Amino acid sequence: MDTAAITLTLRLAALTTAILLLVATPVAYWISLGSGPLRRIVQALVALPLVLPPTVLGLYLLVGLGPLTGLGRALIAVLGHPLAFTFSGLVLGSLVFSLPFAVQPLVAGFGGVDRNLIDTARVLGASPWGVFRRVALPLAKSAFLTSAVLTFTHTVGEFGVVLMVGGDIPGVTRTLSIALYDQVQEMNYAGANRTALWLVALSFVALLVLYSRAAPKLWETSGKARRLV
Repeated sequence: MDTAAITLTLRLAALTTAILLLVATPVAYWISLGSGPLRRIVQALVALPLVLPPTVLGLYLLVGLGPLTGLGRALIAVLGHPLAFTFSGLVLGSLVFSLPFAVQPLVAGFGGVDRNLIDTARVLGASPWGVFRRVALPLAKSAFLTSAVLTFTHTVGEFGVVLMVGGDIPGVTRTLSIALYDQVQEMNYAGANRTALWLVALSFVALLVLYSRAAPKLWETSGKARRLV
């Protein structure tokens, strides 16, 4: 078993999830507040990784981070090396590729908050930050678990983007999905089976946590419904 690939995958998924929760929260809240043309454009851009082939996204990230673009040259001047084929480049690629899995559950969560409560808080003099922190955030908190689980599991299983941006460097950019591909190429089916079982187990445990947290809420809702009847 490639323990380095397991450690790297978990570190990549955890870091990507933490960063995306910070980035996705204000974006999702802003999207949920209205439906103007600019918001629809932002929603389309956020959702783009869902429909683009991972290799296409990986190609543009690889080119964009290289010396052929102004951004790539600026990053090389600051860092002293290109981001491609590094763990940092892997994180950047994962952030872009997993962005919709972080944003969309939060948009649904914030969208489910009663607008009358938000309007009432504004009328009572609450600042935009106060409305967000005291009204919207507590009422949408269950969406954060969904966002975190989907982002984490999606990052664990991604292949095309990480291969294009990070390559296959042991201990640096070789994730579990790439290790699985290598083992199949080498016809090491026993090793591939063990790696695949790790991926299945990680995804299953993450989803089990999600549904275990959701179950009490479902029971509570059904109990209220029975009392109303």
